[in-house]
Amino acid sequence: MATDRPARTRALHIPEKLRRRYTWIKSHSALEESSGFFLEIQAHDRVGLIADIAAKLSQLNGNITYIQSWNDHDGASRTLVQIDKDSLLDDVLEQVCAVASVQNVQIRPSHRRTYGKRIIVMGGGAQVAQVAAGAIAEADRHNIRGETISVDTLPIVGEPELAEAVRGAGRLHRVGIVVLAGAIMGGDITRAVDELRTDYGIPVIALKMAGSVCNAADLVVTDPLEAGVMAVMLISHVGQFDLLRIHGRVF
Repeated sequence: MATDRPARTRALHIPEKLRRRYTWIKSHSALEESSGFFLEIQAHDRVGLIADIAAKLSQLNGNITYIQSWNDHDGASRTLVQIDKDSLLDDVLEQVCAVASVQNVQIRPSHRRTYGKRIIVMGGGAQVAQVAAGAIAEADRHNIRGETISVDTLPIVGEPELAEAVRGAGRLHRVGIVVLAGAIMGGDITRAVDELRTDYGIPVIALKMAGSVCNAADLVVTDPLEAGVMAVMLISHVGQFDLLRIHGRVF
């Protein structure tokens, strides 16, 4: 692998949030679950539905550690909610089922357990495909041995669109690392990378390309396939490849 080649090192500050978040992700399996349970709530949508569900959970002294809600094509509401105490399961089921307009409540495995840690690859379509090929092949080797690492791709062009996508990655659940794949990136994309690293603690790999984004990325990798492989290895809890030890390098 190219990791055996001499690599040039850039002086790049590691934000404290990135250091702490990456250390936690690296040391934990995606299959590890904290105490608690995950529910899917189906209901007729109405004003105040989420507030009423939250009020019931609060009365039971249950802390919501994750929540997601959306409306289906027919207007029906679906809410996913994770509660921190296993001991509350029976009471929560009873109380939530009693909320007005709730139709059905099911215990579900969490997204973290099902889909695991996420790698987000975005940029030019051809380069994204090559990075994804490397990441998927490497993730397959890890997942078949008990890990759960998923790969998401977003072929996208245009500085404003790509900058907003980078910022948006911070609002996604379970993101372990972002890979930027393209021929030239800079300007607002570079500022978005800085924000992603500093505000959300999410590290960024960039392909070697023209533009200032390579000066902001945690790692710069020349080969797209290798970038995908390295992304998986960097967030794997069993691998010895550690971002904090190789931070700032250009491979």
